[in-house]
Order: sequence, then C-alpha cells, then structure tokens
Amino acid sequence: MPAAYFIASISVNDAERFKRYASRTPPTIVAYGGEYLARGTVTHALEWRPPGERVVVVKFPSVEKARGWYESEEYQAPIPMRQEAAEGDILIVEGID
Repeated sequence: MPAAYFIASISVNDAERFKRYASRTPPTIVAYGGEYLARGTVTHALEWRPPGERVVVVKFPSVEKARGWYESEEYQAPIPMRQEAAEGDILIVEGID
C-alpha cells in the first residue's frame, strides 16, 4: 500500500487563533501514523502560483490513514479554528510504491 501525503498551503489571517490550532494538531497526526516532512514558512515557488505563508507536508502510511486522520473526531475539533484563522488549499496525494 503506497504512502500518502497531506499537503497544505495556508495564509494566516489571525496568528493567535492559528497558534491554538497548530498546538492541537501534532498529537492527532502522530496518532494516525503521520510524520511531518515539511512545516515551514520558507518556500521556493518555481512553476506554481505563490503558495500560502505556510506550507505543510505530512506523510501517512496510506490514503486510508490520512483520510482517517482528517475525518477523525480529534482533528475535526480544531478545524474550525484553522478555518477562522486562515485560508488555503489542502489535499492528499497518493504516493508511489
């Protein structure tokens, strides 16, 4: 089963509220076997519209685990904080074996 990558490009509008969201998220990722591969503010856009201020890449063991995490009660609880504090694009990409 190929790994899956959760990718988010986020522009933050409310830094304090976003910090609260960001502090609650890592334990939920670990619980579903995820690991951060990138979580930062420095990006180098080559042939892509400018990304958000923050780009996050998380590797999960499978698409099912990534979706399980995203749809979990533990992660659904802080999502409104992110949606109120930031906007952006989020997707899951299936890896290759």
